[in-house]
Amino acid sequence: MLAKTEEKKSPKGGEKKRRHAGDDGGGEEKKKKGPGDGGRKRLDALSVGYFRRVGERLGEGFEDEEEREMFVENVLLEVKGKAMLVAMDQTGSITLQRLLPLSSLEQGAEVLAELGGDSGMQFKDVSCDRCGGHVVESAVRQMSRWTEPPATTEEEEEEEEVSCGLLEAQVLSLSQVVRDNIGEFIKHVHGSHVVRTLLHVLAGCVGPPRTESHPGARDRSAAPQLTDFEIPTSFWYELKSLTETLMENVNLSVTDAVASAVFQTMLTVCHRKRPKLCKQLLTGIMEYLTSRSAAPGVSPLLVFLKDQASSHLLEMIIQLSHKSLLRDLYKNHLKGQLVDLALHPIANFPIQRLTAASAKHKLFLNLFDELVQGVEAILAVGHMGVIVQLAESCAESEEKQDEMMQCLLHAFHCAEPGSRLVCCLPLFMSLLAYEVYYHTDTDEGSTQTEVPLSSICYHGSRLVQALARFKERSLLLSSLRTLNPADLLKLASDPAGSHVLQALITTSSDKGRGKILRRLEGLYVQLACSRLGSRVLEAIWNSASVNQRQSIAQELVPSESQLRSNQFARHVWAKFALSHFLHRRAHWQEIQTGESKKRKLFSDLLE
Repeated sequence: MLAKTEEKKSPKGGEKKRRHAGDDGGGEEKKKKGPGDGGRKRLDALSVGYFRRVGERLGEGFEDEEEREMFVENVLLEVKGKAMLVAMDQTGSITLQRLLPLSSLEQGAEVLAELGGDSGMQFKDVSCDRCGGHVVESAVRQMSRWTEPPATTEEEEEEEEVSCGLLEAQVLSLSQVVRDNIGEFIKHVHGSHVVRTLLHVLAGCVGPPRTESHPGARDRSAAPQLTDFEIPTSFWYELKSLTETLMENVNLSVTDAVASAVFQTMLTVCHRKRPKLCKQLLTGIMEYLTSRSAAPGVSPLLVFLKDQASSHLLEMIIQLSHKSLLRDLYKNHLKGQLVDLALHPIANFPIQRLTAASAKHKLFLNLFDELVQGVEAILAVGHMGVIVQLAESCAESEEKQDEMMQCLLHAFHCAEPGSRLVCCLPLFMSLLAYEVYYHTDTDEGSTQTEVPLSSICYHGSRLVQALARFKERSLLLSSLRTLNPADLLKLASDPAGSHVLQALITTSSDKGRGKILRRLEGLYVQLACSRLGSRVLEAIWNSASVNQRQSIAQELVPSESQLRSNQFARHVWAKFALSHFLHRRAHWQEIQTGESKKRKLFSDLLE
């Protein structure tokens, strides 16, 4: 009914809607396209205004399911007959993307069917459109609801099966069009995203919609969370056909960055859902890459590793490869070249993936022996990720840890004389050599003046966190105990440093943790009132013994008013149950003892 009301209002607001269309850039679109768009029709201003109001109404929500269903049905009646125009309009596209998840599977199938046309050939035009591609993706993604709970009656269950079948048929039709025009799709900046979504759906796993992603620097490195769902049998075979078609065009994976991303998606979803198929694909791609011509005696992979487009694909291949493929990769193509590759601005990233992937295998020993020779050179060019990954792999494999530590001590010039060893923690965290950090000459044996803790960096923090997982970490703990209270407070309140302190405390023995906590005495109130320090304090509490918790609580409770009024410390007060400690000490002691026993029991089970 709400949609019908909007329909009645639309004719009266025609002039206003023209102004809105101009604001949206509708007029600019026409100027840009001009004769180059082949005279393609555009969505009229009146309809643009209508779909804008539909979007606003969707943002308000609905009182019940019946109202929502009626609204969706009425809007889709407006879409019918002009779905392609709506999908390829910016306002219409955004509205449809929000509407399709609320529609039934049958309604989604009808929209997709109209977008494809009678033969399905319109799929190419709409998928390769900057707005239309998003709508196609959204419609295809609705297959993830194929496993919804069955309806209560047999009649409704049959209707649901028909709805699923209609959408299934349209997805298969889209896949056929993609296979017939694979080269155009995977090289197209918008069409390639449709192929990637199609691969996810055919495999039975989807991530968050692209419209909800936030491409911030922190999010880029994180893999999207995928949700698995059941798929029709036809999708099992269609995925195989689509991957075979892609492999026929594997040459594009190394020459085109957009196409390379499609192949990476193919490998990712197959690794998750079809491991045997993924193994075949990995082998096939590697056979192609290694068969390319290069200079005599030089592996073609050395060229591909240094290329912006193909290096990303190789990173994915290395990450997903099985042991024999990794061994072949190193033995026949990369042996003796690792340091040179680690110094390269692009190739160093695949080397990081290789170091990580080999940590579970004996191959890591060979990689370590080769890379450790170039640690100082790698540090000099600033490829800190290689060094961090080498340390992390040493921690994971429990191999070469002493050699790694000695190599770092020499690289940061704190191995000799022995008095410099206690300075290693600030140097590692700042990734600065002894002479640079302490502003001294090389000939001087010790620091002349105490330098305040500074220059803690992201990679330095990750390096120390990796070293904290080594079996022997006495040097790091000795260095930590030399820091004065001001430095410890700065370390706990620093975005990168707080993770270091947390790692060193939680990985220490009870005796070692006790020594660190004695250094922190007098700082607990300041830590509790700090955004990052309060998190460190919680980590200390979770790993502390009952006696250590009691000492922390005794220092905190005299500052009750300060703690309870602070936005960070009030959570510490509640989590540590300090009101109980203050007024019901015996009960508090009993609870803490019980928690300590549980923690020890779980720790023993894990070991």
